Amino acid sequence: MNPLRKKRLLIIVAILAGVGIAVSLALSALKENINLFYTPTQIAGGEAPRDTRIRAGGMVVQGSLQRSPDSLDVTFAVTDFNKSVPITYRGILPDLFREGQGIVALGKLNADGVVVADEVLAKHDEKYMPPEVAKALNDSGQLAPATTPAALPDKQG
Repeated sequence: MNPLRKKRLLIIVAILAGVGIAVSLALSALKENINLFYTPTQIAGGEAPRDTRIRAGGMVVQGSLQRSPDSLDVTFAVTDFNKSVPITYRGILPDLFREGQGIVALGKLNADGVVVADEVLAKHDEKYMPPEVAKALNDSGQLAPATTPAALPDKQG
């Protein structure tokens, strides 16, 4: 093989190897930081991974909110109107958090099937619902067509 061609081939192989290593490192970092959304039906059905950070969402069940009198511990349940899942949280709930409203909780599912949340996100106005929650409720047939994700404002705040 011509020495010039051999040198070019080695350079191309080195570049491809470098790009491959960079892509694999980037994908590895992204895989560790991904938070997949699960509905209460999926969590109750065992589809959600245990001890892995997930997002769980749905409507807060009326009458399920229980506050600890001597700490910031809160327990409540979320539903997609098929199944309900208990969620525990330690901290101050958002001002817009209330029963009967859509929320998304970020945390880990423990061995007892309880989502131990480290962050709770509530809707930010009277018309907005997180798109994942709206889709899950729409799929279960519990959401009015006027509040489907396509009709909701796509804003964060």
